Amino acid sequence: MPRPLPPPTLNFRERFSALRNLPPFLRDIWATSKPLTLASLGLRLIRAFLPVVMLYIGKLIIDEAVRLIALDVPADLSTAWAGGELNHLLWLLVIEFGLAIFSDLLGRMVGYADALLSERFTNATSIRLMEHAATLDLEDFEDPELQDKLDRARRQTMGRMNLMGQLFGQVQDLITVISFAAGLLIYAPWLILLLAIALIPAFVGESHFNALNYSLNFQWTPERRQLEYVRQMGASVETAKEVKIFNLNRFFIERFRTLSEQFYAANRRLAGQRAFWGTLLAALGTLGYYVAYAYIAWRTVRGDFTIGDLTFLAGSFRRLRQLLESLLTGFSQVAGQALYLDDLYSFFRIEPEIASRPGAAAIPRPIAQGFVFENVGFRYPGADNFALRHLDFQLHAGEVLALVGENGAGKTTLVKLLARLYDPDEGRILLDGRDLRDYDIDELRANVGVVFQDFVRYHLTAAENIGVGQVEAMYDRERIEAAARKSMADAVIDDLPRGYDQLIGRRFKTGVDLSGGQWQKIAIARAYMRDAQVMILDEPTAALDARSEFEVFQRFKELSDNRTAVLISHRFSSVRMADRILVLERGQIEASGTHEELMAAGGRYAELFELQAAGYR
Repeated sequence: MPRPLPPPTLNFRERFSALRNLPPFLRDIWATSKPLTLASLGLRLIRAFLPVVMLYIGKLIIDEAVRLIALDVPADLSTAWAGGELNHLLWLLVIEFGLAIFSDLLGRMVGYADALLSERFTNATSIRLMEHAATLDLEDFEDPELQDKLDRARRQTMGRMNLMGQLFGQVQDLITVISFAAGLLIYAPWLILLLAIALIPAFVGESHFNALNYSLNFQWTPERRQLEYVRQMGASVETAKEVKIFNLNRFFIERFRTLSEQFYAANRRLAGQRAFWGTLLAALGTLGYYVAYAYIAWRTVRGDFTIGDLTFLAGSFRRLRQLLESLLTGFSQVAGQALYLDDLYSFFRIEPEIASRPGAAAIPRPIAQGFVFENVGFRYPGADNFALRHLDFQLHAGEVLALVGENGAGKTTLVKLLARLYDPDEGRILLDGRDLRDYDIDELRANVGVVFQDFVRYHLTAAENIGVGQVEAMYDRERIEAAARKSMADAVIDDLPRGYDQLIGRRFKTGVDLSGGQWQKIAIARAYMRDAQVMILDEPTAALDARSEFEVFQRFKELSDNRTAVLISHRFSSVRMADRILVLERGQIEASGTHEELMAAGGRYAELFELQAAGYR
């Protein structure tokens, strides 16, 4: 059953309060390019006076033609030309022709300036959005509501420059209206009042449907994201294998068709209602125009106006009606567009909770004591249960600590707290005796190298895939190659057609794809790019066989150089090399010790180790 159209979520006053977004929007345009903004406005200012000038020239041409008819000008063109009777008419025609060419040129120049300004504004706003998104908390990105906000904000970086054209066009039309109204005021001021009153219903209707359109797009944000997700899943290199094996194409196509048809039906109903009421309300403005037109024609018949005056006044009134209608509906549309700007600026107003305090301390170099977890508890936003609770342990400086436990035990959450991607809800984490929140967050993260199991596969060159681990050294080939050797990714890269300069991944034409294990070695190399005092490997070797994982971890331990390190793996044969092992169960520490100590104590670790060892026998 089709979803009913949403009611306007804002009342009339609230809709126009969105106009508060226009000043910052105009400031952003001005900041994007002052010369292009001035060019667009200046050219429009000149263009605003051309319609009334051209219409007045047309009046003079008609009056001159009527005068020549009364003079009984010779029918032969050459004779009339030689007599000079046509000179004045000719000059008027030349002037009107020149103005027409000039108007067309101005229009093209305005379009050129707007296109350049639009491109620069879109790029500048997109960069600003990415910069702001980078400051937000990880918690924000895991919130579906923020994902909706981000989706709407991202759309506004691409779709709001037509608002600039509308605003500047409104200024141009307003100047033209004033110039036409000045002429009409001399003849019949009350006609302008009649026209304005007749256009108000169309303005109110346009405002109402703009608000409805915004409400529809706002409420359908989750479905639009689903549409984009289904479109991506149904036709991407990442999903192609499973789509073919499981014959998922019909499922994705049907899901896309269902969602898109629902959205289309809602838009169609709104468009239909808008067309019907818009036509009805616009008819009132048309009626006002023809009342005025009849009045002007009657005055001409009485001899009060010349034929040229009739043409000028009728044309002025027609253009004035069009311009006033355009101004009123345009103002309503600008108010509607300003609602969409709210999506952009409300996203920019989101402030991160995890940030450096004023006067934040620098990370100690080297770390002398290590990290201490004091009764640490953490619960994900919206969750009923704690992911971690009552954690009390110390991660000594230079120690290699392994975390083991079943899925959901809290291992990854613990390292996220260590890297301060989250802050504890209970207790505190100390670094060298000082609360982790006292340190500069950028310095902290610069001193932590992390490779997660769900690492990103960048569709960049092999060198850049490693270089992103330390962007400041992105083009330091010697450092990149050293990191690749440490992670044993150098052998993978040597087999690529262009070595370190080879584009990897299948997204682009020249890309070469890698196996899961090869990708993981590239990802581990990123961690070695950093001169980090703390290294964390969160199950980054899941795609490697047991021997390869053991070799990677063994090499990692050898290369730690007294760095503090945290390893997470489900393979107990690999973590046994750690200095100490923490066993997590349901967010709490169940046991702690070396491999030998934990095996001697029995318990869950020994049980899981024996189960896994039995699988290899």
